[in-house]
Formats: sequence, structure tokens, C-alpha cells
Amino acid sequence: MDSIALTLLKLVIFFSAIHRLPPQPTAISSTTTTFPKKALPTKSGYLPINSTTGSAIFYVFYEAKNPNNISLSETPLLIWLQGGPGCSSMTGNFFELGPWLVTSSLRHNVEHLTLKPNPASWNRLFGLLFLDNPIGTGFSIASTPEEIPRDQNTVSKHLSIAIKKFIASNSLFESRPIYITGESYAGKYVPSIGYYIIKRNANLSASKRVNLLGLAIGNGLTDPVNQVTTHAQTAYFLGLINQKQKTQLEKLQLEVVQLTKEQQWNRATRARTKLLNLLQNLTGIATLYDFRRLTPYQINIVDEFLSDVKIKKILKANESIAYQKCSALVGSALNDDLMKSVRYMMEYLMENSDVKVLLYSGQCDLRVGIVGIEAWVKKMKWEGVKDYLESKREVWVVNGQLAGYVQKWRNLMTVVVLGAGHLVPADQSVNSQAMIEDWVLGRGLFANEQIIES
Repeated sequence: MDSIALTLLKLVIFFSAIHRLPPQPTAISSTTTTFPKKALPTKSGYLPINSTTGSAIFYVFYEAKNPNNISLSETPLLIWLQGGPGCSSMTGNFFELGPWLVTSSLRHNVEHLTLKPNPASWNRLFGLLFLDNPIGTGFSIASTPEEIPRDQNTVSKHLSIAIKKFIASNSLFESRPIYITGESYAGKYVPSIGYYIIKRNANLSASKRVNLLGLAIGNGLTDPVNQVTTHAQTAYFLGLINQKQKTQLEKLQLEVVQLTKEQQWNRATRARTKLLNLLQNLTGIATLYDFRRLTPYQINIVDEFLSDVKIKKILKANESIAYQKCSALVGSALNDDLMKSVRYMMEYLMENSDVKVLLYSGQCDLRVGIVGIEAWVKKMKWEGVKDYLESKREVWVVNGQLAGYVQKWRNLMTVVVLGAGHLVPADQSVNSQAMIEDWVLGRGLFANEQIIES
């Protein structure tokens, strides 16, 4: 073959190879944001916590789209609290369960961020209120670092003030059934505010009580000392670690438990972080929040969107606040709170109120997973716990497809959501919508009747 023919053959092979290469990412030169008018919340702004200092909780509220043929004064109101501690509920709003989710597209090397409708939002039948909690989180205002809560009692006081002020803002809110929901570290916030409200309601006249009917927690850190002991066995039986690595993790787990028992809270928190870091390193997975994922949840898209001054203005947020999805300052303030249990609050609520409780778990979460939640539920000092453990676990189907499993007794219900990680509504939007609606309304498997294993 002469040199010209050889050169031509090489060029054909070269350009054929280029043709087979996957599309290469285009460099982004800038980012633009738009906020469609139809995506505007019903109302948003600030609920003052301390009128003297100016500390306030930021909120965004969406009224029910289709309030189930009942008056607004009777339409359930869901309150959403993000975890962290110190992570903004705007993640839940614009990435998980709100009526409009942030989406990104690339046009002429420019990233365009806007909002798309979420057909599986949690405000289809209910009002939906997002609170940036505690103060200092997201767009909420803490006048000084010292005013940021350092325990669940202070968190609850602030939340109680905010909820009451929101209810007082419209006479139609006064009698609405309230369900407080949240995920992750809200596994402490939700029981704490529930406990606080029920305790206070006992000393108030009927007209002044908060009409709290339910608490729902997704992948919640509620009783850390019992939950932390389950990481090694969960990873081992998933095939993510071997016996030697399991023993390594178990040794660290015992250290966390011992430090917690000694009430060395700071050291216990650091030991738990060390345990989770080791688990991540041993398994090599992208994120403990979902062992299936090749990359972590792309939550940063919400940060970009909410960093735009014109978006802050539309939401009536303080434009001078540099939005962060999670506040290191709030996380630091609650550092010593992390390993403290609120299981006793759940026990009180189960024994002394008719408030119903939903504990739901994404199947694939390794950080605050199913096994850990089952571990603390078993330990509850509640007269119904034995009957709950003996109750039948039902197969849960949505639209003819397996969605997960449901177990219940009296006012306690637990749900495993298949194909979901830590952020259940982001992973299984339709099924999470069906779950919350059926639980609130008491329909189907989520009705109040009790099932006993025969």
C-alpha cells in the first residue's frame, strides 16, 4: 500500500473513531434563571421569632391545588422541615416535593435554570408550608450566632412561634388539620415540635390549641445511639463489605455508643462522622444516601437558582443573604445535639395522644436506613409495640406496580419505599405522593384498621 493510500486509510479510521465517541460536554459560559409567573407561591416571607432582635423563620406556602371537594378551612395543612441540621427546606421545595422543581438546560453554551411543574407534588390535595428551620438556615435570619438553637427544646419553641404566627395570618387556617413532616435530621425536629405542641395543648382552651393530627418522618435520625449500631450489618448483608470490614465498623460503632452513654456529645458526634466516612471509603459508593447512585444527588442546582437576587426578590427573601443549602454555623450550633435521642418524645406521643405517626424509609439509604429505624422502634416503651411487631406487613402497590411495604398498629405506621434513597420524594415522586395522601386521608392500606398476623 502506497503512502497516500495509507494516509487516507488512517484518516478514515480516525474520523470513524471520532464519530463513535459520546457527545462531549459543552463549556458553560454563564447561567440565567427564570421564574414563571404561574410558579409563584401562594405566599412567602418571614415569620418573626424575636421582634426585638429581628430573628425570623423564612417560609414558602402553596395552597392545595384540588382540595378534595372540602372547604379550605378543613383542608389539611402539611408542614415540611428539612434535615441537616441546618439544611434549607427549599431543597424539599424545589428538588423533592414542591409543585415546581428546578430544571437545567443548555442553550448556546449558556445554562438556563427555570422551574418545571411537578405532577406528584404534595400540595395536590393539601396546603404545603416549607419552613427554613432553625433560624440561620437557608433564608431564615439569626440576628446573632448565639441566638441559633443548640437543643431541640429551643428549636421547638421557635417552630411553635412560627406555626402560630402563620395560622394567625389567615382565619381560614385556624381550624385546619395540621400534619408536620420532614426527613433526615427532621427525625428529631418533627417529634420535638409534636411533643411541644401536645404538651402545650393540654393547658390551652380548645380554641387556642394547634390542631395537630399527624407526624411523618422520612429516613429520620430519631434515636441515634440505636441507629448507629446497624451500619455494619446492613452493609455486610448487602454485599458491600466483607467480614473483616464488618468487624472494623462494629468496633467504631461500639465507640460511638460508649461515648454517647458517657454523654461526651462532641466526641460521640465526631466518632459517628468517622464511622460514616469509613463506611463510605470501604464501600467506594458515590453516596451513603443511595447505594445505587453513580453520583450524589444534584442538589446544587437549587443553590444556583436561589443565589440569583431576582429569584430572592420574587420569593420575598432577604436579598443580602448568601443562600446555602446547608448552614455550617447551624450545624456547629447543634453539634452536641446530634447524638441525643428524642425517642422518649415519640413514646410520650404514642401513649398520650391520638396523633398518628408515619415512619417511611427509602430502601437504598445507608446513612439513615430501614434497619436503624426498625432498631429504635423495637426499643420503644409503648404498650402497643409488641402488637405492632406482630402485625402483618402488607405488600403496597401503586398503579398496579409494587411500591413497597406497609406495617401498622394503632397510630403507628411504617413504610418501606422501594427504589428510593434518602430523598424519597425525589426518587419515587408518584409513590411518595400516593403514600402521603393515603396516610393523611386514611385510605387503602393506610386506613386506620389494624391487621394481625394470623
